[in-house]
Amino acid sequence: MNNIERRDLGLPYISDSEVFEEQKKARALTQKLNTVDRSDFDAIGKIVKELLGKSDGVFINPPFYCDYGTHIEVGKNFFANYNCTILDVAKVTIGDNCQLAPNVAIYTAGHPVHPDTRNSGYEYGISVTIGDNVWIGGNSVICPGVRIGSNTVIGAGSVVTKDIPDWVIAAGNPCMVIREITEEDRRLYFRDKEFDDEAWQDVMDREERD
Repeated sequence: MNNIERRDLGLPYISDSEVFEEQKKARALTQKLNTVDRSDFDAIGKIVKELLGKSDGVFINPPFYCDYGTHIEVGKNFFANYNCTILDVAKVTIGDNCQLAPNVAIYTAGHPVHPDTRNSGYEYGISVTIGDNVWIGGNSVICPGVRIGSNTVIGAGSVVTKDIPDWVIAAGNPCMVIREITEEDRRLYFRDKEFDDEAWQDVMDREERD
């Protein structure tokens, strides 16, 4: 079994010349993305579509970094802000209407804990899954094997090492559930601040159209 096959089966593998060869396209496209005119939104969109494939309302603010691109699956209306890194050794699945703040890192890649084993050159990739309508705050890290439920908010600076359920606010290092998101949160935009009537009517109209 070659190392690409081992990697894709979730087994320990070594990044040999064949593995690096697979990464060349993503490296070329991220280089192109990260040096494009930042005001040319159409050009950015085309590069992102080539990098990720499926692209329905997707936008990424460069710079952006990934290993393959083809191992990342995003739903509609995905947005990643500046300096996002996704190490997609294994599959990264992100649902609809998800937002990543600046400096978010999603890691599927890892290395053995014991130094003797780690020095052998073997590494691994364990998939990450993020549900629909998730907002991940700035400078957060999502570790290998994590599942984040739908309609959840991850607070800024979090290190997510274990699964997080649906409909909660979670934060911290390690990231832990703080509270559930309830109907009382619907009209709030920041802490206890409510939408004004004009903006709230627009929110309601948009919900009806969707």
